[in-house]
Amino acid sequence: MIQATGDQHPSGPTDIRDGLIRQEAKRAAVWGGVAALIGLAVYLAQPLMVIFGGIVFAAMIDGGQRLLGRILPVPRGARIALVLVAAVLFLVWLALFAGSQIAAEAVAMPSIVAAEAQRLSDLARSHGLLAQRVDVPALWERIAEQLAGGVGPVTRALGGLFGGFATAFLIVILGIYFVLEPDLYQGGVAWLLPASTRDQWHGTAHKMGRALRRLLFGRLIGMASEGFATWLLLTVWGVPMAALLGLLTGSLAFLPNIGAPISGGLMILVGFSAGFHTGLYCIAVYALVQIVDGNIVVPMVAKKTANLAPALVLGAQLIFGVLFGLLGLMLADPLVAMLKIALQRQAERNEQGREDDAPGLAEGSPAA
Repeated sequence: MIQATGDQHPSGPTDIRDGLIRQEAKRAAVWGGVAALIGLAVYLAQPLMVIFGGIVFAAMIDGGQRLLGRILPVPRGARIALVLVAAVLFLVWLALFAGSQIAAEAVAMPSIVAAEAQRLSDLARSHGLLAQRVDVPALWERIAEQLAGGVGPVTRALGGLFGGFATAFLIVILGIYFVLEPDLYQGGVAWLLPASTRDQWHGTAHKMGRALRRLLFGRLIGMASEGFATWLLLTVWGVPMAALLGLLTGSLAFLPNIGAPISGGLMILVGFSAGFHTGLYCIAVYALVQIVDGNIVVPMVAKKTANLAPALVLGAQLIFGVLFGLLGLMLADPLVAMLKIALQRQAERNEQGREDDAPGLAEGSPAA
């Protein structure tokens, strides 16, 4: 019988006495935990995207209250309330004064676009560009159903368009919570990290928030300029649905590289439905708005926003659009900006570590 004395304990069947095996077992456990976390992140991808949408919305509110802080010496909570009230008033104005006209145009627009697209498809088929006839109205209905219901399993039980509104409501509520107490959530994430990396995390989070606010500020300027210019130019010529086309152009400008061709295609189809010359005018309006926005507005705001390569943004939009639907398409640009800053901060930390290790290596090296 073996008796335990002092700090010694009898060995159990699961004890590993060999130090090398014990070290490798710990490494295997770490890698297993990392693999489990990656699998969990993939499984919870849709809820995580909704949470990130709340962060993006919080950055928009925070940017607005910071702008108000330059002219209004009131507490931060009051500025946040003013921003939210202004947003609600804008939506109420849009519903009361422009809602009836835009609603009527929105009802008529799908049939007009489908008819013009069908005519364009038949023209292409008559010239041998298409092998068979495309049923554009049926295709349009399928696309509309996917856009209405493509919000992921978070609200899939609610179904369809109501699920989209529920997802937007969750994003708004999360954004309000995040912007009211940002230090609470930032400190909570830092508490989960090792103590040696918490200062690095706070600096990275600060840079992320600043870049995200500037990126969204640039997007809002582009949306406002494109939407207003499109509405004004189309109204001057008397193009049908000018208000709706201006609203769609401004809204889709939030999606770089993808939103402009979609809004331009809709504008041109509606223009040709009113006549050949109106269609040509819509082409000219689309080209003029994109040239001015791409060569004047975007360069002006790009100096103070996240500088992202267009091909990188487009690739991220394609990937996240396939993975997460419309929500992933909308949030691809901010997510790429956040990942870029995180990688840059890690590269700076690695470079600083190499510089700190260089003197020690130089002292330990043999003299020439």
